[in-house]
Amino acid sequence: MELTLTERGVPILRYVYEPETPVFESPKPYFHPIRTTAGDVVSAYRPHDHRWHRGLQFTVSDLSGENFWGGGSYVREAAGYVDLPNNGTMRHEDFPSPGVERLTWHTQGGEHWVDELRTFEVRDVCEDSWTLEVSTEIVNVRGSDLVFGSPTTNGRPMAGYCGLFWRGPRSFEHGTVIAERGDGPEMMGRESAWLAYVGAHDEVDRSSTLLFQSGRPAVWFVRTTPFAAVNPSIAFHDPLVLPPGETLFLRYRMTVATGAWDRARLEAYVREHPCPAPGRNGTT
Repeated sequence: MELTLTERGVPILRYVYEPETPVFESPKPYFHPIRTTAGDVVSAYRPHDHRWHRGLQFTVSDLSGENFWGGGSYVREAAGYVDLPNNGTMRHEDFPSPGVERLTWHTQGGEHWVDELRTFEVRDVCEDSWTLEVSTEIVNVRGSDLVFGSPTTNGRPMAGYCGLFWRGPRSFEHGTVIAERGDGPEMMGRESAWLAYVGAHDEVDRSSTLLFQSGRPAVWFVRTTPFAAVNPSIAFHDPLVLPPGETLFLRYRMTVATGAWDRARLEAYVREHPCPAPGRNGTT
């Protein structure tokens, strides 16, 4: 089951909320294809190197030992990825109102650990750009602590992916990274309030820019090779602990633009379109 949003005659965004996904790929909703207003696709779907990568998704690579990301889990003792029977599911329940979705997270063993309320809205649409704003409230219903982690918290350097994750098209390899506090792939593992990725397209003589903003400073997982990927991680260097009954609030903006935006244009756009703080009254 899916939703498609069209702007200016272009289907800019599709949200697949009940996908047909193998368990090993940790079933969850995803946004793909994502297009600019010029019609250029800026997301990838099930690439051969990571079949569980699907456009833009909310993912958790290690949740108290369970994998809501897909594929194998990084195991410190093995110093590598191991295929384990721990691939969980983020299950769509319903849409109580337009743009508001209820989900539940279940381990592969069938335990219900999370209730989630997710909202998403397309806004700030103009001739050459548009923005997807996503917020989520993640409630721990497990009855004990939920620990959000990553391969880096389990011992693999510079692999701290956890949370909202974008995979770009193949042609975006070796793209340009511009951030609030730095540039280039050296932004891996560094903190910044926003980060942009500029990539070139095959077939057409155009580039596109994706600007990611977090409602609070994030530590970024970003790659330009062997593929384009961006993730404002919630557990890059250190685990995040959510006690039972507590709520984790997160909010993001992803702006999709035609053309290669430079630092001056990105900074001006962020000043004019800040990402609100997450949660009720800015709480986290």
